[in-house]
Amino acid sequence: MHLAQGIRTVAALEAAKGLVVLLAGFGLFALLHRDVQQFAEALVRHGHLNPASHTPRVFIEYAGKLDDARLQQLAAAALAYSAVRLVEAYGLWFERVWGEGFAALSGAVYVPFEVRELIHRPSLLSLGLLLVNLGIVLFMVYSLRQRMARRTLR
Repeated sequence: MHLAQGIRTVAALEAAKGLVVLLAGFGLFALLHRDVQQFAEALVRHGHLNPASHTPRVFIEYAGKLDDARLQQLAAAALAYSAVRLVEAYGLWFERVWGEGFAALSGAVYVPFEVRELIHRPSLLSLGLLLVNLGIVLFMVYSLRQRMARRTLR
């Protein structure tokens, strides 16, 4: 029974990621035909950040380079990513074999990038993300192996 709870926990995590990115995608669509740099400056001010410091300055500069075509591309990518996360969540929630395999595979895809990030810019956050992702991948592989073992016992 604990295996099913773990799978549902991963499903909830994937669904949450999908919903957050879906909202971000709709937010990008809402910025069409608007002054994105002005919006970014207002966001930095609202967050009480120093617009002259590195990260807010880069954010504002990048926002100034976004045109409607690029916003549409980013929004479409966000919607596609969220669709993948939500399909994965569905498969996991309803205990589909393909959902577990998809979760293991999609999580494993990120591992090399997370390792690279940890090597080049080590931080507790990058280490934590790598460990959580590896934990999910290993858990999904374990779950699939348990499922195969149950089938061979029948």
